[in-house]
Amino acid sequence: MHTVLVLGGYGFFGHRIGAALALTPTLRVLLAGRNLDRAIAAADAMQLPPEHGVAIDTRDVNLARTLGRLQVNILINTAGPFQGQGYAVARAAIEAGCHYVDLADGREFVAGIDSLDASARAHGVTVISGASSVPALSSAVVDRYRAKFQRLDSIQIGISSGARAPGLATVKGVFSYGGRPFRCWQNGTWVREYGWLNLRRHQFPQSLGRRWLASCDVPDLELFPRRYPTVKTVSFQAGFASDLGHLVVWSLAGLVKAGILPSLDDFAASLNRISRWIEPIVSDQGGMFVTLEGQGWDQSPVTITWNLLAQKNHGPHIPCGAAIALARKIASDGQLPTGAMPCMGLLTVDEFLEPLRDLSIREIVE
Repeated sequence: MHTVLVLGGYGFFGHRIGAALALTPTLRVLLAGRNLDRAIAAADAMQLPPEHGVAIDTRDVNLARTLGRLQVNILINTAGPFQGQGYAVARAAIEAGCHYVDLADGREFVAGIDSLDASARAHGVTVISGASSVPALSSAVVDRYRAKFQRLDSIQIGISSGARAPGLATVKGVFSYGGRPFRCWQNGTWVREYGWLNLRRHQFPQSLGRRWLASCDVPDLELFPRRYPTVKTVSFQAGFASDLGHLVVWSLAGLVKAGILPSLDDFAASLNRISRWIEPIVSDQGGMFVTLEGQGWDQSPVTITWNLLAQKNHGPHIPCGAAIALARKIASDGQLPTGAMPCMGLLTVDEFLEPLRDLSIREIVE
C-alpha cells in the first residue's frame, strides 16, 4: 500500500486526481491544503475517512518532517500557480524520501526542475515536473509520430477550452504573462512574442469548429528545441470557448504591452467569476491539437495533425491524466528513472489517456 498525498487536494485539479486515485486499491490517498475543514470535506466526498484530510502549508519549514510522519510515498503537487514559485515543496519531498509529481505549466519552473537532479538521485526518488497537457501529453504525441519523419521541422500546439472555467490559481498563472514578452523558437532563431497576442483563427475538426487562439508561454517552447534538435519552429497558442471572452483577454493584453496597464493580474478573479456565470451559454466542447511538419523517409513533405476533442465539459480533466498514470505506475513498481526531470518520455499517449477513458474524449488524426 502506497500513500499518495495530493497537495491542493480540494482544488480544481487536485480533487479530480484524488477522486481517481481513491479508486485504486493499492493506494492510500491523503488530501491536503491549508484549510483543514475543506480537506476533510473533500475526503468525505470521496468516502474516505476524515483523517485522510490533512492541513499542510507549503511554507512550513518542517514540511519534510510532516511528510515523513504521514509516511507519504508519492506527493502530487497541484498547488499553483507555479509561475514564480520556488522548489521548496519538491525539496521537502526529496528530503522526506518520497517521489514528487507536479502539474506545473510555468516555463522556467518546469525547465529548471533538473537543478534538483543530483539531490533526487542521492535520495533515490523520482521528481517530475509538468505532468499536464504540456509538456507531458504534447511531447508524448510528438514521440508517437516522430518515427514517420526523417527530419522534423515544425511543432505547432494549441488548446481551446470549453465552457468550464479552471480554478483561480490556473487562471492567475496563464494571465501572468499577458502582454509580456517571451522567447519563441521560430525559423531556427529565438524571437520575441507577447502573451495572449498574435491573434489567429484555428480550424479544429468540424464538431468543434473555428476558435480564436493567441500566443502563450509554456515549457514546451523552452524544452522542445532541445529535445528535437532538427526542429526549427515550436509554437503554442491557446484560447477560450467564448469568442467575446477571448477578445477581451486579447484586448487587455494589448493594453499591457502598450504600457497602459501594469498586468492582467487584477483581472484574473473577475474574469474567472464571469466565465462561471456565462458557462451555461458557452460551448461545452474543448480541444487540443499538435501539428507536426517535416520531411518523410521518401524525401516528400509530411504533415500530421493530432487532435483531442472533449465534450460535456470534460476538457478540464485532461491535465489530470499524467499525475494519475504516474502515481499508479510508481505504486506498481513501474520503471521510472531516478532523478529530477520534466515530464517527457515517461508516458505514452495511451498511458496518459487511460485514466480518462470513461470521459467524453476522443482522438482524431489528420
